[in-house]
Amino acid sequence: MIRSFLAIEVPKPILKKIEEVQGDLRSTHADVRWVSPEKIHLTLKFFGNIEESRIDPIFKSIEEPIRDTSPFSLKVRGVGAFPQLNNPRVIWMGLVDGKETLASFQKQIEKQLEKIGFQPEDRPLHPHLTLGRMKSSRGKRELVEKMEKHKEEEFGDFQVDRVVLFKSDLRPTGPIYTPLKEMKLGGQ
Repeated sequence: MIRSFLAIEVPKPILKKIEEVQGDLRSTHADVRWVSPEKIHLTLKFFGNIEESRIDPIFKSIEEPIRDTSPFSLKVRGVGAFPQLNNPRVIWMGLVDGKETLASFQKQIEKQLEKIGFQPEDRPLHPHLTLGRMKSSRGKRELVEKMEKHKEEEFGDFQVDRVVLFKSDLRPTGPIYTPLKEMKLGGQ
């Protein structure tokens, strides 16, 4: 069994911006478990533990939406939090401009995967890149003040031209993500 998920990788220039923002937010010494920038990605579908023999059927089932979707651009803008900015549990950067294309693409993938036995996500897609998770309320007020500063900031945009199936090995030091297979959008 392998723990796996389908995702879009974030390019290095955006990861560099994430690292800078995390550095600014870390200066508050809030009790946050920060995600290493190199581990940040945009998850399209989390599979959990699956048998390795399911990888090829997964890719076969999503060939059509991947082939029929042309590469598209996503803009990274703003820092926010779930459930809300003044009560952060999950700290994120938002994805705008292109999120309709992303939502449609993700929905098509879900529909195809449902045909081979994967339950569709019951929550609507809120495109974001997770920066960290609050562990306690220590430093929350200072953190929220810093986040306000980045609420409307533009961090750049990037081209989505492929999806990657990752294997996730959970370790005490954090997860290790290994790309298993990738497919290019638009039948490239």
